[in-house]
Amino acid sequence: MTSSLPTSRAGSTRDAPARPGPMKRAGDTIWRFVVAVLAHALVIAIWYVVIEYGHVPHYIMPTPVATLESLGIETNHWLANTAVTASEIVGGYVIAVLVGIALAIAFTWSRPVETAVMPLLVSLNMIPKVALGPLFIVWFSYGVMPNTIIAFSISFFPILLTTARGFREIEPDLLDLVRSLRGSRWQVFSKIQLPGALPYIFSGMKVGAILAVAGAVVGEFLGSSSGLGYLMLQVQVTLDTASMFMAVILITLIGVVLYGVVLGLERLLVVRDARVE
Repeated sequence: MTSSLPTSRAGSTRDAPARPGPMKRAGDTIWRFVVAVLAHALVIAIWYVVIEYGHVPHYIMPTPVATLESLGIETNHWLANTAVTASEIVGGYVIAVLVGIALAIAFTWSRPVETAVMPLLVSLNMIPKVALGPLFIVWFSYGVMPNTIIAFSISFFPILLTTARGFREIEPDLLDLVRSLRGSRWQVFSKIQLPGALPYIFSGMKVGAILAVAGAVVGEFLGSSSGLGYLMLQVQVTLDTASMFMAVILITLIGVVLYGVVLGLERLLVVRDARVE
């Protein structure tokens, strides 16, 4: 009987799955990065081959080289327009994160507030944001403000929903245990609910980052005097597709950087096993 216990322990230890070490995780990250870079390089190579050897007119689709050369067109004011679009995206997104998390906390702490406010937010979210664009222009005129509001309105709701869900996914037994130890509402929230909801918060933030980019560009299409979306409408008249492609690439880079910042914060604050992929 005494000899079977160590054997059982040894067997259970041997059968347990080994957790990947830091070197293994770093290797996986580098490999995923290399694959992503190679995939993008392959798309660019296919793009070049199709245009050059498929005899596609350059006014329909430019080559990668012609697209890069469009950065030298001074009248496009690339830096100024990129800064405007980036400020609209980041500004709308940051406001969406702050308001979404704040409302989710309010809904968690007060059921009557959620009952009264959530149906109203659902109804407002069903309004097509494109339809609100002309009204925003009337109310706030042209500029960064209306486009920031559109970016906020599009990216706000997913952050609110996932954050509110995360606050409710905490195990009731754990909450009852803390309350039985006379933990205050703030202690329950800061020590239990907020850390447990972080994976859901970042999941909503990643979705919101993608939607914020779309919201800002839609706002510039509807009415703006600057920005990359505005620039695309201007060069469309002259069939300068190289500049249009470059504007799309810069918008994409802004979104990728924003998404990367969110991923970095998630890796810093949320343990690997708890992340919502």
